[in-house]
Amino acid sequence: MRKKEVIGLGALNYDVLYVVERIARGGEEVGIIDVKKAPGGSAANTIVSLARLGVEVGFVGIVGTDEEGELILEEFRKEGVETRIRREEGYTGAAIGFIDARGERALYIYPGVNELLSIEDIDRGFVDTAQFLHMSSFVNKEQLEMQRELARRVNSKLSFSPGMLCFKYELEDLSEVIERSEVVFLSLRELTSLIKGADYEEGADILLNKGAQIVCVTLGEKGCYVASRTGASHLIDAYPTNVVDTTGAGDAFASGFLYGLLHERSIHESGNLGNLVASFCIREYGCRKGLPYKLSLQPFFEPKG
Repeated sequence: MRKKEVIGLGALNYDVLYVVERIARGGEEVGIIDVKKAPGGSAANTIVSLARLGVEVGFVGIVGTDEEGELILEEFRKEGVETRIRREEGYTGAAIGFIDARGERALYIYPGVNELLSIEDIDRGFVDTAQFLHMSSFVNKEQLEMQRELARRVNSKLSFSPGMLCFKYELEDLSEVIERSEVVFLSLRELTSLIKGADYEEGADILLNKGAQIVCVTLGEKGCYVASRTGASHLIDAYPTNVVDTTGAGDAFASGFLYGLLHERSIHESGNLGNLVASFCIREYGCRKGLPYKLSLQPFFEPKG
């Protein structure tokens, strides 16, 4: 077994995205322009993006015994992701999204068998080969407790994208994972939901004081804000691009940023690369179609070593 650079852990979903005239309000009827189907899940999207950038990656998770579960596994095989994924009788997790002409979206999540994943399903020998364990959210509290326990045990550096957990829980509920994290990734909306009344600088400082080594806040068209416990902080402009769909932009950013860290780049350079990878992602519908391959980035970024 080759040593991995990043291993992902998070909910595995099969995404069905509806391109619509506009997001409907209650009682309205709105036309559907197109339908896109593809494997998804936040941490899984980041891992696939890293694989395309030439990083040695793996994934730990659970899928159902249905067709969607097989499609997810086949996509990982195609992208060169080594997996430790259990198949459980039942339905694979699902994400149903509605995307309008401006690239804005509404998302509905069905956890399926994701809610059955437990600490006993995690191959520690596999996970501990990685430089980073990248974790994203699950729907149920049991999986958050599993992530807390992993944070206490693992030898890998932690990378944490709490996502929807920011809207379901208080800061103290996530503190144990945050304080053990090398890097925490949040959108501005996630950060301000988790820390009421704070702007991105104040919110990042609070998370750094909790123990996170680096905090990255994505700011949409304004780019990102990155800060570290060393005192360095930067507001980094986004790359201009044609926005089609913002789904998965944060996952793409995380992959670019981690790629920079793996190649010993500064947080400013890593943030710039995160913005770049996200700019490729949002040019296409869905979380993965627009994700770039390493060759596409060479005019912009040459890693050390």
